[in-house]
Amino acid sequence: MKTMVNNIKLFADGPNLDEIKKNFNIKIDGYTFNPSLFKKNGATDYLDYSKKILKICSDKPVSLEVFADDENGMIEQGRILNNLSKNVYVKIPITYTDGKSTSNVIQKLLDENIKLNITAIFIFEQIKDIIKVVQDSDSILSIFAGRIYDCGIDAKEEVKIMNKFIRENSKCKSLWASTRMAFDYITAAEIKTDIITM
Repeated sequence: MKTMVNNIKLFADGPNLDEIKKNFNIKIDGYTFNPSLFKKNGATDYLDYSKKILKICSDKPVSLEVFADDENGMIEQGRILNNLSKNVYVKIPITYTDGKSTSNVIQKLLDENIKLNITAIFIFEQIKDIIKVVQDSDSILSIFAGRIYDCGIDAKEEVKIMNKFIRENSKCKSLWASTRMAFDYITAAEIKTDIITM
């Protein structure tokens, strides 16, 4: 068990600037943020707050999310966030709010060698839909396991299937997102998830 747990990386999800600086006596491998977490942390200027985070977290992966809901807007914001630092992963939702795939956005940003964290993945079909686009990249695929549990579905079994498919068909990393309890860390490690956000 210890070996499996040690293989999973822990990303802190949405800490404020003071929390990032604090020593929690646990290894944190990276950070993830989204617009809602920025608002919760009191950010009033999206880019300025992103720069403050990156000044502290210069040596670990930091995922920063676009907030546009159209192709051109997402691409433009993705470029801006990418240019802030070499350790940025641009978070792109797997779909627009109308449910249509953002695969064109993902393809165009990958063509520009922009590192991506593709977020808000709920079902296996969404991964199958984009796998040919992302297969040769080091993209992070964020599966909202907690939300899957919320729907009354066994997220452990669903994510296990997705993890296996990701490993066998790409260079991408899987991420267990929307963590609901501490034990999810053990569960995610058991099914060979690469990263968990907590």
